[in-house]
Amino acid sequence: MVDRERLRRLHAREREQFVTNHPRSAELFARAAEHMPHGVPMSWMAKWPGDFPVFVESASGAHFTDADGIDYVDLCLGDTGAMAGHSPAETVAAVTKSLPHGVTTMLPGAAAIEVSDELSARFGLPFWQFTLSATDANRHAIRYARALTGRGKIVVHDFCYHGSVDEAFATRDESGRTVNRRSNIGPPVDTAETTIVVPFNDIGALRTALATGDVAAVLIEPALTNIGIVLPDAGYHDAVRELCTRFGTLLIIDETHTICTGPGGYTAAHALSPDLLVIGKAIGGGIPCGTFGMSAEVAARVEKVVALEDIDVGGIGGTLAGNTLSMTAMAATLREVLTPAAFERMIPLGERWADGVAAGIERHGLPWHVTRLGCRAEYGFSPELPHDGAEAAAADDFELQQFLHLYALNRGILLTPFHNMALMSPATTEADVDAHTAMFDACLAELMAP
Repeated sequence: MVDRERLRRLHAREREQFVTNHPRSAELFARAAEHMPHGVPMSWMAKWPGDFPVFVESASGAHFTDADGIDYVDLCLGDTGAMAGHSPAETVAAVTKSLPHGVTTMLPGAAAIEVSDELSARFGLPFWQFTLSATDANRHAIRYARALTGRGKIVVHDFCYHGSVDEAFATRDESGRTVNRRSNIGPPVDTAETTIVVPFNDIGALRTALATGDVAAVLIEPALTNIGIVLPDAGYHDAVRELCTRFGTLLIIDETHTICTGPGGYTAAHALSPDLLVIGKAIGGGIPCGTFGMSAEVAARVEKVVALEDIDVGGIGGTLAGNTLSMTAMAATLREVLTPAAFERMIPLGERWADGVAAGIERHGLPWHVTRLGCRAEYGFSPELPHDGAEAAAADDFELQQFLHLYALNRGILLTPFHNMALMSPATTEADVDAHTAMFDACLAELMAP
């Protein structure tokens, strides 16, 4: 449907324009490359559509300004890390007030009580522990699951995302066997030793996996979010819960991205019943944080699993975890920024963005789809919504995606670099959304010109 030659010509034009527009970022990139591989602090930051990343000068609310003085509507928002908006005033004020009084002490403060109370009210789990990232929270939840069940395997969905958890960097081969995901760098063991991968929305495959009797936990996102948004079938989560209960397997729900569906994430919005729940990123207003909640039964068992004498070497740790800075940031963000009222604004903005994209796709006769998930939405390069991760992966088109993202970037709009996703913050406006709608339509008009 897309003329590939026209696509390449347009992409070349946009690359030239990008270089012309960003001399200062180019200069900074050259300097950065002297001591950082790819010229970035983390290698995945190289996955932007231009010849080099733009360097950020400042960020506030739903916008940021780069080193060349260009203002951008930020629909990426740190891939959820800045879903509260960049430097939300309430979080900044609380952290600024707290900083002179200590950053980390290895001792609890009153903010931890406020945060655990709020998380319990939102997500329905009564007990919480804190980390510096959702990745760490997932790792700790997995370790506890193995300790409590005496089993070794973890079940994950195909093409899931749970941060840098080793067990999650797995996929299925053509015969359905668990294998290392492409470019899985230096896994400690073959993931087939630790993991069983099942397709999203496939209850039969999950039943077969759990029937082995060796599965400690099922670790799931309520909807897939990193390969493209994949929504659950009606009744899917009820069936997952029933199977976990039947086979004595703990259910861990990772809400790090699906917090976009409401103040208590997908779990509260759809009355899910996990044994453990993980979240991070957004709830700290951009300050590194993570947490995992536990049912009363799991918490009671956890308290007995490691003797006090050895609790510091039991595999659950992080000297900086639960620090005053993170706890203060979470307390302020949950209390004053990511409020129920904020979600009442953000979710309609997500719908407005999706409606604008859908209209552009229809106007230009493209066989693409739009998927909606609270204040998050995404378009994909297939006519139907994907039913599992493999279908979402098959619909990907990296060449086309890079062009679309660069076209947007050259017109002051940033999308999430790993897929065609937009996320709304409390600071996002209708004008921000409409700017993307107009840009997207103009892009498709050029791409599909006769």
